[in-house]
Amino acid sequence: MNEPTSSEEAAARMRQPGGATSWSHSSGNKIRVLIADDHAVLRQALRLLLEVHQEIEVVGDASNGREAMEAAEKLLPDVILMDMVMPGLNGLEATRQIRRRLPKTKVLILTGYMEDEQIVAALRAGASGYVVKKSDATELILGIQSVHRGNTYFSSSISDSGSASEYLLQARSEEGRAGYGLLTSREREVLQLIAEGYSNQRIADELFISVKTVEAHKAHIMSKLHAQTRTDLIRYALQKGLVGIDVAPAVERGEERQAG
Repeated sequence: MNEPTSSEEAAARMRQPGGATSWSHSSGNKIRVLIADDHAVLRQALRLLLEVHQEIEVVGDASNGREAMEAAEKLLPDVILMDMVMPGLNGLEATRQIRRRLPKTKVLILTGYMEDEQIVAALRAGASGYVVKKSDATELILGIQSVHRGNTYFSSSISDSGSASEYLLQARSEEGRAGYGLLTSREREVLQLIAEGYSNQRIADELFISVKTVEAHKAHIMSKLHAQTRTDLIRYALQKGLVGIDVAPAVERGEERQAG
């Protein structure tokens, strides 16, 4: 990854003498953007916001990580705006799989989370930038432009703290790759579905695998995470920001609901 770019640095690089912002592209083409967020209103608002800029073309949107993967393979966007917490398949795992399959597509995380662990996890998954949802429109546009050019971008609320370089170092380091980092892609998918309240049978149907395979994955997950029950797995997923707080009630009745 290149050195991180803050909103101020990016603006300074692209501002012309007359005060206008230059959106130069080597190919002269528009930046093709895919929006992935589970809130329809936000997706629509982002589309309207981005389409005001002639340099950007919104080629599609997705409401969860699995849809984002399918849309990315079909539409081949230059940049994906990726939410972290989405049902079925979260933004982290979607980013990891998309970057593995489509290395030329850049992912810019757009989320409300600012915890250190989640920023590092996003970078390790292959994200090229991290913008928090409280950022203004200028930062978002600069972020899209920056990652499209091959740079790493952090919104000012992160870069101003002076932690951006440390995040990049941690992302490159093998240290700390325990717990969630030990899980396979399939195990991460199973963990999320367990945390969202899916039974073993429903997980099997969702992932087109057998119930016995689901049980094997669950056993491996619990071993790697040192968990004793499904409730432990739900709590873990909540703490890591893999699922939204709206699944919290499942923690209280998780054992009886998930018996299957």
